[in-house]
Amino acid sequence: MPDQDDSLLLYLNDAIATTRNKEDLFRNMTEKLRLIFPFDAITIISLDADLQYRRIFMRDYLGEVIIPTVPDPKLIRKSVEGTPIAQFVRQKHLRHYDLQEFLDQNGDFPPFRGLLEQGMRYMTVVPLRTGGNLIGLLSLVARRRPELSEQDDDLLEKIGSLVAVAVTNALAFEDIARREQEKTMQLALNNALLSIKERGELFRAIATEINRVVAYDYFGVRMRQPDSPVRALAEFNKQPDGTFQALEENRYDSFPQSDASRQAVMALFSEPGVYVGADFEVLARRYDLLRYIREERGTQSLLCVPLSSGDESTAVVILASYQPFAFSAETLELILTLVPQIRLAIQNVLAFEQIDLLRTQLERERTYLIDEINTTAAARLDDFVGGSAVMQQVYTRLAQVAPTDTTVLIEGETGTGKELVARALHNLSPRAERALIKLNCAALPAQLIESELFGHEKGAFTGAHDRRIGKFELADGGTIFLDEVGELPLDLQAKLLRVLQEKEFERIGGRRVIAANVRVIAATNRVLEEEVAAGRFRADLYYRLNVFPIRLPPLRERPEDIEPLMRYFLERFTKQMGKPVRGLRERDLRAMKQYSWPGNVRELEHVLEQAVIVSQGPFLEFAGFSAVAQAAQAPVATPDAGGPIKTLKDQERDHILAALRRTGGRVSGPTGAAILLDINPKTLEARMKKLGIQRTITAG
Repeated sequence: MPDQDDSLLLYLNDAIATTRNKEDLFRNMTEKLRLIFPFDAITIISLDADLQYRRIFMRDYLGEVIIPTVPDPKLIRKSVEGTPIAQFVRQKHLRHYDLQEFLDQNGDFPPFRGLLEQGMRYMTVVPLRTGGNLIGLLSLVARRRPELSEQDDDLLEKIGSLVAVAVTNALAFEDIARREQEKTMQLALNNALLSIKERGELFRAIATEINRVVAYDYFGVRMRQPDSPVRALAEFNKQPDGTFQALEENRYDSFPQSDASRQAVMALFSEPGVYVGADFEVLARRYDLLRYIREERGTQSLLCVPLSSGDESTAVVILASYQPFAFSAETLELILTLVPQIRLAIQNVLAFEQIDLLRTQLERERTYLIDEINTTAAARLDDFVGGSAVMQQVYTRLAQVAPTDTTVLIEGETGTGKELVARALHNLSPRAERALIKLNCAALPAQLIESELFGHEKGAFTGAHDRRIGKFELADGGTIFLDEVGELPLDLQAKLLRVLQEKEFERIGGRRVIAANVRVIAATNRVLEEEVAAGRFRADLYYRLNVFPIRLPPLRERPEDIEPLMRYFLERFTKQMGKPVRGLRERDLRAMKQYSWPGNVRELEHVLEQAVIVSQGPFLEFAGFSAVAQAAQAPVATPDAGGPIKTLKDQERDHILAALRRTGGRVSGPTGAAILLDINPKTLEARMKKLGIQRTITAG
C-alpha cells in the first residue's frame, strides 16, 4: 500500500508543520497511526541529552486508563539507566517484544506488569532520532500479536523520524512559550515590588502572577525566627473565580498543638521539594499538620522552596494543590528562579512595615510629648530646689541609679515631687531620647487600667470600636512611670508582675505577644510593706518594684528648704503672670516655716500661686488662707514638748480637713481638695466616708 503509506507520511509531515500544541499533535498522529497499525495503547517518551525522562505522552483505546495519565513528576528528569528502558535506548532499530518473555528475562518492571494485568501481551518500540541523536521512544502496545511486514516496519521507522521531529518541535515551542510566560511573570513581579508596599496586596499580586504559569490552590510564605514560633507572612486560597483571598491566622485554633505541628513541619521545608501522589501520602502520615490539611482542606500536592536570606531567620514559600500531581521538577526549578524576587519582596515588606511602625510610634510619642511639654517641663538635677541634708541624700541616690535600667520605686507623701524625680531619672538615663510614658493608677476605674497599660484590639469588649495602643507598647525603648502603683487592683498586679518578669504582654483580645523593652519607675504615697502585710499588695510584685527605693522626705522634715522653695515659686509665678515683685514679710515667712504642710511642696506651691494672684500692695498677702494662719498661731506639739502624738488615722483626718477648709469644702473640680491632695476624687470621698468627714466644711 505505497500510496496509503505516502499519504500517511504526507499527512504527518503536514501536521508537524502546522500544529504547535503538543497535545493536539499527539492526538492527530495517534489517530492516523491506528488506522494502519492495530494497537490498544501508545506512548511517546522524550529524553534529554543525559538520557533522563523529559516528557511522557500516553493514550489508550481501551475505555480505561492502563497507565496513570499524569506520571510521578520524580520520573521526569530521572535517568533511564538501571531500568528495562535502557535496553530500548541502546537499540538502533524498531523491535517487537513479548511482554511476558521480556519480564521473565529482565526482571519485574511495574509499568509492564500493569500492562500484562490489563491483558496487554505485545509491544513494538521505535527509537526516535533526529540529526542522528536519540530524543525518545515510541511504543505501541496490543493484546494480539500485530502482523507487521518488513515494509510495515520500515514505514514505522520513517514515521518514527517524523515523530522525532514533531516531538522536538513541540517541546521547543513549549519551551519558548514557557520562557515568554515566565518573562512576563517576572516583569509583573518586578512591577509589583516597585509599586506595592502593603503586605497583603503585594503577596496577593505575587500569588496571582505565579498562578498564571503554575496552577495551584494555596500560596503561603511562612517565617520562623530564633526562639520564636512560626508565623505566616502571607497566606491565600484560590477562589472559584480564580482570585486569591487571604486566610485567617486563627484557622488552626481548633487543631490541637498547632504551634508545635507547624514548628515540626518547618524542618521538612528547609530543603526544596515536590511532594505529590504517594510521596505526599507518606508525609501526611508523618506530620500531623499535613494530615490535617489533607483531610480537612483536600490538599494532595505540596511544593516548598526555602528562602535563604543570610540571617538567622528562616522563610519558605509553599504552594499546595487539591490535585494529586500538580507539581513537577520543572515547577520547582521555576519557583527556585523566583527566590531572589520573593526574598526581596519579604525584605521590602518588613522594611516598609518597620518604617510605618516607627513612624506611627514617633507620631504617638510626638503627640504625647507635646502634651507633656505643655504641662510639665523636663526635669534635671539642677531643677531641684533645696539643699537640706535629707535632699542631698536623694540627689546622690538619683544620680547613682539614673544611668542604669534598674527598676526604681519612689516613696513619699502626696506633693513631695515623685513625678519630678521620675522625670529626672528618665532624662538622665540612656533612654532620654525616647518617651517617658506616665500612668496614674489611681486616676482610672479598675476596668480601664488594663486597657491603658496593655492596649486592646478592636472588638475586644463592648465599646472597643478601634485598636488601642497601651502605655507599655507606647513606652517601648523608653520609660514607663506608674504613679500611685499602690492603687492597682490585685488582678492587675499579677499581670504587671508578668510583664516585669517576662518582658512581654498581649493586648486585650489579641493573640500576638508583644515584647516590652521598657524601664519601669513606680511611685506610691502608701507604705507598701504595710499594704503587703494587709494583703492589699502582692509581695512578689513589691519585691520586683523595690529594687532601688528612693524615699522623698515630707516638707516638715526639711524646714530649711521652705524659704528657697518659696522664693523659687514667687519668681516663677511673678514672671508667668506679669505681676510686680512684692516683698515677703518676716512674720509670714516665720508662719510658713511653722506650718506642717500636709500637702508638702505642692501645697506650698498653690499657696504662693494664690498669694501672687490676690496681693495688691507692696507685700504678699496670706491673710486669706486660714489654714496657714491657724498653723502659724498654733503651737506645734512635739514629743520633746510633752505633747501627745496623733495616730496615723487622726493625722490623715486632719490632713483632709485642712485641704477641705482651703477649698471651702469642695472635693472635686479644678479648685477641689482632690487636686490639692493629688488623689482621685472618688478615692478621697471614700476616705472621707471612712473617717466620718462631712462635706459641709467651710473656710475660716
